Amino acid sequence: MDGNTQSKDNPKFVFLYDTTLRDGTQRKGLSLSLEDKLKIASLLDKFGVAYIEGGWPGSNPKDMEFFKRLKASPTKNATVVAFGSTRKVGVKAEDDFNLRALLEAGTPAVALVGKSSALHVTAILKTSLEENLQMIADSVAFMKRHGKEVIFDAEHFFDGFREDPQYALLAVQTAARAGADWVVLCDTNGGSLPGWIAQVVSRVCQEVTEKVGVHIHNDGELAVANTLAAVEAGARHVQGTINGYGERCGNANLISIVPNLQLKMGYHCVPPHCLKMLTDLSRTVSEIANLNPDACAPYVGANAFAHKGGLHVAAVEKLSSSYEHISPATVGNTRQIVVSELSGRGNIRMLASSLGLTLSGNDQQVLERVKEMEGQGYQFENAEGTVELMMRRCAPDYKAPFEKIDMLVVVSDRGQSAMTAEAVVKLKVNGEVIHTASEGHGPVHALDQALRKALLPAYPHLSRVRLADYKVRILDPDQATDATTRVVIEAACDEERWSTVGCSQNIIDASCEALMDALELYLLRRREEDNAAQLQEVVA
Repeated sequence: MDGNTQSKDNPKFVFLYDTTLRDGTQRKGLSLSLEDKLKIASLLDKFGVAYIEGGWPGSNPKDMEFFKRLKASPTKNATVVAFGSTRKVGVKAEDDFNLRALLEAGTPAVALVGKSSALHVTAILKTSLEENLQMIADSVAFMKRHGKEVIFDAEHFFDGFREDPQYALLAVQTAARAGADWVVLCDTNGGSLPGWIAQVVSRVCQEVTEKVGVHIHNDGELAVANTLAAVEAGARHVQGTINGYGERCGNANLISIVPNLQLKMGYHCVPPHCLKMLTDLSRTVSEIANLNPDACAPYVGANAFAHKGGLHVAAVEKLSSSYEHISPATVGNTRQIVVSELSGRGNIRMLASSLGLTLSGNDQQVLERVKEMEGQGYQFENAEGTVELMMRRCAPDYKAPFEKIDMLVVVSDRGQSAMTAEAVVKLKVNGEVIHTASEGHGPVHALDQALRKALLPAYPHLSRVRLADYKVRILDPDQATDATTRVVIEAACDEERWSTVGCSQNIIDASCEALMDALELYLLRRREEDNAAQLQEVVA
């Protein structure tokens, strides 16, 4: 794409309006601090959205402070918007508290929500249809007199249009005539279907104004589809949130809308290079919001380009587009090859390739071992570190960095306030037998301490490795205390993370297997790095 295609004068340009910081925070369980909001605003600005709706300054001090902070460090690309409502019934615009607060926020643009449903005017506002129209006209005109770009959000528009199309149209006509720069049609209850959305948007574009936007909620799980239908019908302004956050079932998800518009439909909304920021944007906002990212989210989820079935992987190995609708890198994501009992040799080869490993024809051997172990209760989908270890052990020059000779764990109650655990391990390290013991808060902690005590003299860099997570699953609970247990351990070193699995009728044995595999894999990776560095020095 050249620079001209990204011009906002281009008829194929769609203005993105992000309301994560206002409507998104209405999601149950989501609360953003002032600093959180500023961080997200900065991310959105870098991503290239046209508008950032920062909050409702008339509703709480935090939102007003947010706008003050942005004045000191203004956005570079996005227009900041303060949100409010049309004036109250019977109050002059210049005397309305919320409208005065919008002016005080000092943003170049304001969003005014007003009623466009006759039912809501009479049943909720308890006023006349004529008074509501005057409220819209007065409020928009007041903001225009103060030099603001005005975005009029026609609340409940699609439902109101179904009930009384003449009045719904009159409401948005009133806003447009008063000077509104955008008329935004809201599917506030989120129950409309794409065909209806397209029909109504088309009529508004033809009869009222071409400066039409949409604000769609996701109660029918159609917010993205409805938004795309609206754009095809003529809307050029779309409102939504990152990851679809919002009240009830959420808002239209901009993370899905952007690539669909730009990659599939030929519209333009962010600079092309910004699409590669999409996955990082989604996950970073999730982290700031303290919400787990959806692994199966389209485009950006960890599983969005994960391949498990052997037939699928065999095809992807030959032609990636055979089972991928876009290249993962386009949106900053990566392909994931899952190894399981459903795998074929292609899964093993592609995983080895992604890890930079050479199998030397041992792919069938590794595959047979995977299938055999999964039949025993192991599962490798979330423990690819164990599969990588199998591959490394198949190498002709493989040499175990250590071997377990014996292990004993004792848990005792000595009358203290808490029980204690002691682990005793006997390992062979570089030909030397080492016998150590260590106490811990629990059996796995004690075992970890004892292993490190034995290994650190030979491998001091193991001190950088920490246990990041520990998961236990009982595979056959009907067997009670005789049940088989699967343990997955996630280890970490700085930003590097890997997971290994152990399986046994004895939870300590399963934990020991997963723990030792995690440590061995780290040592083998470092050995490979050291060998590569030494070779580079020799060549140099």
